[in-house]
Amino acid sequence: MKNYKEYLLCFLLMVGFYCSAQNKPNILWITIEDSSPQFFGCYGNSNANTPVIDKLAQEGVRFTNAFSTGTVCSPSRSTIITGVRTFKAGTGNHRSNYPIPESIKGFPYYLQKQGYYVSNNSKTDYNIANANFFIRETWNESSGKAGWWNRKPGQPFFAVFNFKESHQSRTMTMPYDWYIENVWEKLDEDERISEDAFEMPPIYRESDEMRKHFARVYNSISLTDKRIGELLEQLDADNLRDSTIIFFFADHGEGEPRGKTNGINYGYRVPFVVWFPEMYKHLSPWGTAGAVTEELISFEDLAPTLISLTDGEIPKYLEGRILMGKYRSEPVNHLILSADRADNGIDMVRTITDGRFIYSRNYLPFIPQGRYIRYMYISEIVQQMRSDYNIQLLDSLQKSYFEPRTAEYLFDIENDLWETNNLINNPTYSDVLQKMRKQLDEDVLKARDVMFLPEYEIRLLSKYQTAYEYRLDKQKYPFKKIYKAASVSGKRGRNVAAKQVEYLRNKNKIVRYWGIMGLRSQEQEMLNEFQKQIVKSMDDTYPLVSLGAAAISFRLWENKRAQQILIENCLSENMDIALLAINFLMYTNNKTPFIEAVKKVREMPDRSYNVKAACMDFLGSLNLVSNNYNDKT
Repeated sequence: MKNYKEYLLCFLLMVGFYCSAQNKPNILWITIEDSSPQFFGCYGNSNANTPVIDKLAQEGVRFTNAFSTGTVCSPSRSTIITGVRTFKAGTGNHRSNYPIPESIKGFPYYLQKQGYYVSNNSKTDYNIANANFFIRETWNESSGKAGWWNRKPGQPFFAVFNFKESHQSRTMTMPYDWYIENVWEKLDEDERISEDAFEMPPIYRESDEMRKHFARVYNSISLTDKRIGELLEQLDADNLRDSTIIFFFADHGEGEPRGKTNGINYGYRVPFVVWFPEMYKHLSPWGTAGAVTEELISFEDLAPTLISLTDGEIPKYLEGRILMGKYRSEPVNHLILSADRADNGIDMVRTITDGRFIYSRNYLPFIPQGRYIRYMYISEIVQQMRSDYNIQLLDSLQKSYFEPRTAEYLFDIENDLWETNNLINNPTYSDVLQKMRKQLDEDVLKARDVMFLPEYEIRLLSKYQTAYEYRLDKQKYPFKKIYKAASVSGKRGRNVAAKQVEYLRNKNKIVRYWGIMGLRSQEQEMLNEFQKQIVKSMDDTYPLVSLGAAAISFRLWENKRAQQILIENCLSENMDIALLAINFLMYTNNKTPFIEAVKKVREMPDRSYNVKAACMDFLGSLNLVSNNYNDKT
């Protein structure tokens, strides 16, 4: 009898658990890759073929101000899965593999605690060390076979499906013949968009060649929509639509040139739709059935929102908003966004947006938007653009992609979607500019942005401490002092250059680093006066300052000792030093003295992918290697 009572009690508890669980919403999370909202029908593009996504928007809620926190996949996905910004976790550099604190979990871990079955099908790319353990702890299942169908009867689910059909590989990087076989031929006749059936964005040259390449974007998105439709048919067949909230969004902006990897609206803003079944419509503060909201949201908000929706306790380290439900947070008036290294192309951009205006601060503007990134450089569309640039077929806007940037961008997205008119020097917008400059400085200082350390330093400190924790130590990381030097990097002029030369004498090596990086963006006439001080900095004990001084000294004055330092650094066994050296050489006019050294580095078996990719880009820019896809490394 005793055993019977214990069994009955256990049974009743299980029944109670599953009855309670069934009151919780199922959540289907559909992510796609490399896509900006302006290529979808529900965002006003009449040439797009996106009926499935459009229907979700017509019946649900469409967000017009949804932003990825980064502009390339792994940093964006790092924030998505942890809810922690990359400039706090040290995960801003693409595929960098640094540790985060053990206390920071993948947010589905907390959904499991609430009885959810959590599955991921199947991309991870979380940009952290010890990823296998992190993934096992985060998901019940993460594989190409994962889905809601493997849960226990009645168990609520959180299921992620990631569709690759709109990825940059489909829209531009894989050879055209591959695209025909894997995208074009997968579409029915009425699902295809022809090369003359859309308006060409003004940031690209209007030509038959460019239309051929750009049509890939529309057709890849069309195939994505088709695949999403197939998934929703499965949801309907399993009679789950009436109990499932559906999220749809892209991991960052469009994969085409000027978008992905660039810290502007075209790189950050994403399509984002939430669909609520009848029983959960009360959770939407925006209404449903075609509601449109201009509310600012970012990927930092997703983790706390999902934990809250499932009645979990939100960890203190999560600082994003709760977007919906009974614990909804107040809307914000601006967002801070970030872009750092992508593959072998170094960069650093911090951005503020209020939805209408977007202000970006380029800390390394000597590197153009169209910087050398091997995975992009091998694409036919980039090669076409470079060819058009070399034979002077591009207008001033289109040419700017390959030329040094200004230190600041300010765009009015409401009236200039393609970011063609930089308003930085327009007095009409001076109040907007000053406000956003102030917001950016305040947000960067408050976050104690650890990405202002060169990657060389992040890799070293990660051997004994996480970057997340390191940034909080004011003695180890005197961030106000460092940011004071970094905040003028990229700005040009004699007074700025004089200040940067002063930074070269600072006791703090990171301050000196930002001094030399800032000087690299100055024009020659501003630096001739300071030649002696810059040349002297080649003797700096910090290798990155010595390297930066050599890069300037060779570029401007063809200093022979600088040439030797650059060669030695290309050959360095430290991959971060070697990568920085080759990036400096990429934007140096006289590349001839370095060809043999770069060839040697390319053949070294122990060099990292990024260093080898940089070598290929360097040699490819001189037409010394093939730029075919199969020769990308």
